[in-house]
Amino acid sequence: MTHDYTRKGGIVHAEIMLPDHAPRSFADRSILWNSVEQIEKARDSQLAREIEAALPRELSGEQQLALVRAYVKDNFVDKGMCADFAIHDKGTGNPHVHIMLTLRPLKENGQWGAKCHKAYDLDENGQRIPDGKGGWKNHREDTTNWNDKGNVEIWRAAWAAYTNRALEAAGHPALVDHRSYKRQGIDKIPSV
Repeated sequence: MTHDYTRKGGIVHAEIMLPDHAPRSFADRSILWNSVEQIEKARDSQLAREIEAALPRELSGEQQLALVRAYVKDNFVDKGMCADFAIHDKGTGNPHVHIMLTLRPLKENGQWGAKCHKAYDLDENGQRIPDGKGGWKNHREDTTNWNDKGNVEIWRAAWAAYTNRALEAAGHPALVDHRSYKRQGIDKIPSV
């Protein structure tokens, strides 16, 4: 797996942002993503999450970069994720950012941690329940909430809030709403 955005046209900026306890070597894109690939053992492992967001044309390139950095730091890096982002702008009126996020937490020593752990099912008395095969009934629990489907709404709302603050700071009255036209009560067909 190669995450090399530099071969795509229209890239105006690419950057890796890391939590404080991440190995500094992860600032190298190939080292980061090779490490992610090496730690995942299952054939069907999810290696990363990609988020794509439109950037306001009203903002300069520097303002767009500041917006992306603030959003990525506060919503992902400060929570322990490594983030690899690339801002694309081919001059066609569609500036946007691709954000690749690691899914496995990093331990304080910089080593990859577990995505999930085994938790035992308990009866009404708080005792483990036998599985009938000499073991105990159990299930897997995520070690982080990063895969919670509710995060989509949280991250979209945060992007709208960060974008609106950036627009306001730049003196632009435009407002971004993360909700669909339907949820906003607008009878209009969406476009790109």
